[in-house]
Parts: sequence; structure tokens; C-alpha cells
Amino acid sequence: MSVPTILVVDDDMEMRQMMAQYLRKHGFMVHTAATGREIQHHISAGRIELILLDVMLGEENGIELCKELRREQDVPIILVSALSADHQRMSGYEVGADDYIAKPFNPDLLLARVKAVLRRVRRSASLNYRRNTSLFSFAGWVYDGKKDEVLSPDGIQIALSQRETRLLKVLLANPHVPLTRDEITTAMDVTQAGDINMDSSGRALDVLVGRLRGKIEENPKNPALLKTERGVGYIFAVDVTQTEI
Repeated sequence: MSVPTILVVDDDMEMRQMMAQYLRKHGFMVHTAATGREIQHHISAGRIELILLDVMLGEENGIELCKELRREQDVPIILVSALSADHQRMSGYEVGADDYIAKPFNPDLLLARVKAVLRRVRRSASLNYRRNTSLFSFAGWVYDGKKDEVLSPDGIQIALSQRETRLLKVLLANPHVPLTRDEITTAMDVTQAGDINMDSSGRALDVLVGRLRGKIEENPKNPALLKTERGVGYIFAVDVTQTEI
């Protein structure tokens, strides 16, 4: 796995150097910047995987810079500020910040937040990227992504609803990975499909899982493929091979 590259943006040289040194000590590649122009220079020069952006940058405003970056970039942004009131935090989230850390902060907290944002972004990218593979094979079953067909080990085509198919795609793309209900519903692109409505309790997803089990499990009451992961959500507990057609 490549070393994540972080851009630390602060007009206070000591603070900038302190954060950069600490993050480098913990295995990150770090660049620094003090202005919006320098941010653009680093982004243009190479891949930046996360930006730590101070809200107060002399004559520039980190909130506005975050808003501008969001128009063209999807790089994760953590705002850093001495201003920690709720409305100030909300202004950061409203312009697309992924997290908000108040100064003064414990360096260990900064490290934990950085790792958490990177982990969340990578999981999201993984869920959305890998599920597009054309052909999945698992426990004798085959899902053909191009034809949108599911074949049982006996070669019988099984009819799935749109929601059942979306759920299956997410599970097949992440075998042996415990997934929370939120991760599954997010990966199903529920906000982009008007006919899919998952309530916040997760009950609708549980019902959907039950329906899918009824179609692909030999014994739905004692599932061998789609298992419940206690305290987490669900896990697709068999090997899956993915090939392009």
C-alpha cells in the first residue's frame, strides 16, 4: 500500500512544522503550504490524499478555500481552527469539510482523526469501485453484471429485484469484510435510486437481507453465505472470484 500524502496548510510556521514533523514521524508523506496559491501548486504537482486546512490564514479564509476546493476536488479536508463553537463547525461541514479539529489539540487526536478520515474514504472508494466487476462466482453461484443475471449452482436463473441486486453487488465486492448497515446502504447508492428507501433504524435493510437469503441460501434460517456479524452488521462469508467478461 502506498504511503498517504498529506498537505498541511497553516500560516503559522511553527504550527505547520510541528504538524508536519509529527505526521512524518508516524509514516506519512507530508507537504506544507501557507496560502491558497500554494495549495493549488501542490495539488497540481501531484496526488494529495488529505488536506489539513487552518481556518484562519492571514488575509485568506480556510472556509472559503475549502468551498473553492470542493468545486473541483474530492480530496478529504480536515479543518483546523481555534474557533470551536457549533455554528463555526457547521459552517465547515456545510462547505464540504470531512472533519473539524479545534485548537489546541492533542497530537494523538489529530493522528486518530487523520487515520479515521483516510480509512473512511478508502472504504467508500473500495465499495464503489470493486462492485463494478463484470462477473462474480461464489459457492457455485454466478452473477453476470453485464446481463444482470444470477445463476444457481444448478444453472437455474434466479430473479432478483433491483434492491436485492444492489445488495448482492455490494456483498460480492467485499467478501469476508464485516460491513455495517450504514456502509451497505451507502454503497447501494440509495440516495440515487428513488425506489429505494432505507429507514435510519436499518430495519428495511434487515428485511431486504432476509429476502435475498430466501433466494440464495440453502437454509435461510441458518445462512452459510450471508451471515449476521453480531455488533456490526453483515458479512458475505464465502470466497468470491471476479473476472471481466
